[in-house]
This record gives sequence, structure tokens and C-alpha cells, in this order.
Amino acid sequence: MAAASNPTMPKATNIIIVGAGPAGVRAALRAAELGARATLVTSGEFGGMAANDGPIPVRTLAHAARLIRNARQLPQYGIVVSEPVLDYSQLLARVHDVVEDVRAHSARRQDFDSLGITVHEHAGAARFTDPNTIETQSGLRLQAEAIILCTGGVSRRLPLPGFELTCTHSDAWGLNAVPRSMLVIGAGATGAQVASIFNAFGTHIQLFQAGPRILPTEDESVSAEVAMEFRAAGIELRENFGSIESFEKTAKGIRMNFSKDGSRESAEAALAVVAVGWVASTSGMDLAAAGVEINERSFVKVNKYLQTTAPHIFAAGDVTGGLMLAPQAVQAGFVAATNAVQGPSLPFWNEVSPIGSFTDPEYAQVGLTEAKARETHDVLTTIIRFESVARAIIDGRKGGFCKLIMDRKTYRILGCHVVGERAVDITQMAAIAISAGMKVNDFLRIPLSFPTYSGVLIRAASVAARELNLPIGLDCTF
Repeated sequence: MAAASNPTMPKATNIIIVGAGPAGVRAALRAAELGARATLVTSGEFGGMAANDGPIPVRTLAHAARLIRNARQLPQYGIVVSEPVLDYSQLLARVHDVVEDVRAHSARRQDFDSLGITVHEHAGAARFTDPNTIETQSGLRLQAEAIILCTGGVSRRLPLPGFELTCTHSDAWGLNAVPRSMLVIGAGATGAQVASIFNAFGTHIQLFQAGPRILPTEDESVSAEVAMEFRAAGIELRENFGSIESFEKTAKGIRMNFSKDGSRESAEAALAVVAVGWVASTSGMDLAAAGVEINERSFVKVNKYLQTTAPHIFAAGDVTGGLMLAPQAVQAGFVAATNAVQGPSLPFWNEVSPIGSFTDPEYAQVGLTEAKARETHDVLTTIIRFESVARAIIDGRKGGFCKLIMDRKTYRILGCHVVGERAVDITQMAAIAISAGMKVNDFLRIPLSFPTYSGVLIRAASVAARELNLPIGLDCTF
């Protein structure tokens, strides 16, 4: 059964939003802005995973890792200091302060008050008792004409002996001290961040990836570059390691037993962090009581309006299994709330979605990978290494590259992939260009400040424009 679509659905004036992460917060604000009476219900803290267990605390820890790396660069600039020493308990106190500050000032709580949105925090898990009613563990019973599910996701668990001995990324952020060694199983975005941050803190990291390369959703050149840099930084990287058989407790921590082609091996560390995927957080919600179906991946099934198989119930964010990132969740929350209040008319758009991670080195992408682009386009690619970029030379951060992917016929940018300092910031500019449909030589009419890391993008565009015999204009590159 496909997700429902009912353009004649009457305007809803009373809406419940379940979940207070980026999707839920934006959905509640949008519903109230459109005149609906909005009630936000969350099992935990306002702000959800993004503020309390996701980008905000992770980015704070990543910033600490960056400061340690920067401190080790100081002698290159004639600044003599002692070796940096991490006080992890003090760092965790800083993380707590940042989370509280963000929740108080940047999570839009004050907007909730001005719009009259009712908020129920720490309500416990919610479940449907009928299509229009939810109950929570704390005893709340709420009814509404429309409901928006924004309950997010949780780390995927593996049905393996001893799996209960392992940790999730959430447990890693909450440690009382930096472990001397760590197994990180899963080298996607989450696993790579855990490995990179704790490697900078001095932990001996063994990073395991079942597939042939780390960061499997990234362009192959990005995966190869990050893998090379991780190894250079002392991370032990095992790709194609085989299949896990079990985990077991040891005198000094934990052992993972695994095998490949009939050969059994093991690896040991003080701690094992498993980051092998993300599943919808819908356990115990009794979605069937509301007529809400899940798809083959066990995420809530939605149509292009983010409407579920129950016409008056919508879903947004990680619970739908799309791009599981805060900006996309905010966008989805806006769309879901608009359609919940006004009826399904606004489709969810996510054609241009920049993605990046604050590892060392940073990596980021927007648009198509080279392999995907070649399936349907006549492609030109240009790569500029950071070692030729003035700002990277000045800062002593010369590792990495910027890769632009263009269509030879339309001259439009199809993708941008960056590894290196400020990679995430660089791809934001590329995202705007792709969204605007800019031709590659259009970049060169913009005289950007010098020296900046964004210059690598302009240089890549300049090389492409010359190869395509396009008029270059200003070409303010160095």
C-alpha cells in the first residue's frame, strides 16, 4: 500500500508533534506560524539528538581535537609551548555548557513561547491508542486532528553473542575518561568521527569496515584520501575484514572475534564502539493502531508530501530513513507541518543536500559522485590539491583536494567533493552554485577574498573553464 495522498484533507487546527529534534522543532514552529494549535511532545530533552547527542556535542569534541592539533603546529610558527594535555572531565563540562547554551539561545525555545506552543518534555515514549490519540509513559493523553512523527532514530544493534558488551557513539561521548584503546566497528560518517576524535585525544584506534572502503557513500577519491590520512595519523584501518562472530569480555576490556574465508581472527581494546547503521525510533509506538505502515527498511513510509499511509499523520527526519542530517530534518519538518495544516500540496525537495563531517581531515560533498554522474552525463572532472592553495600553505594544512564534476554539454556543476581544511564550508558555496544552476565559468566572475580556502573551488572552476574553452571573465585566482 502506498502512502496516502488526499488533497482535499481539511485544514488542521490542532496538531501534535512527537519528537523535539530539528524536524520536530521546525514542524511545531511552522504549524504555529500557520495558525494551528501546536503541541510538542518529547521523551527526553528539548532539542533532541542534534542538540544533546548529535552535531552540537560532537562538533564541540571535534573542536577540542582541532585545538590539540593546532597546538602541535605552534613550533612551526616560532611559538614555543609544552605538549598539550587533555583534561577530559573539563572538556565534558565544556560540552555540557555548550549544549545548555545552544538549548537556551539557538534552539528557538523563545519562539515557542511567543507562538504559544505547548511543550511536554521528559514525557517518556509515546504510543498510539487510536489514529488521533497518543499516550506517553508519563501519563499524558493527547488528541489532535493531525500528528507529525519526528521521533528520530537509534543505533542499529547486531544479533551477536556478547553484543551487550559494546557501546554506541552516544556512550563514547559520555565516557568519564579517554580510553587507552578502542575498536570502532563501522567506518561510515559516525564511526569515522568517533575514530578521528579519539585518535586526536590519544586513544589507539582500530577502525573496521566490512566493505571494501571506508565512507562508502562518498566519492571513491574521498574515501581513498581519508583512509590514507587516517593511516598516516596512526589509525589502524581494516577494510574487508570479514564478518563478526562474537564479542567477549577480557581482563583489560573487550575482544571481537571475526572470520574471513574460513580464517578466524580477533582484536582487543579497552572499549568497542559499534556504528553500523541507524534505524527508526518507533519501537513501542504501535503504529498499526494509527494505520501507519513502515517500508522494507523498517522506516515510516511516506509519500512526496511526507504523508504516511494514514492521511492525517505525517513524518519527518530520521524516522523516514532519508538523509539523516539536521539541515535536511529541518527542511522536512517545515514541509510536513505545512502539509499537515494546509493539506498535502508542498512536495519535499532535497535535490541539493551538502553533506560533511568534522573529522581530521574534514570531508564534504554535494551533488553527484563521479561514478553516478558518468551514468547519465558526459563528464569533466578537475582536481586541485590543497598544497597549491595559498591559504592552506599559510596555515600549514596542505593535505587534501577539491574535486569538481561538470557536464561537458551544459557546463553546469554536477558535484563537488572536498577533503581537507574547511571542507564543509567550501561545499556550502558549491551547493548554492548547483542549486542556482550556475555554469562553471560563472564562478569566475566573483572576486572572492584572498587568501581563503574557498579559493580552491575557484581554481578548480578555472581549470575546468579553460578545458571547456569557456570565457573566463575575472579569473581572480592565485
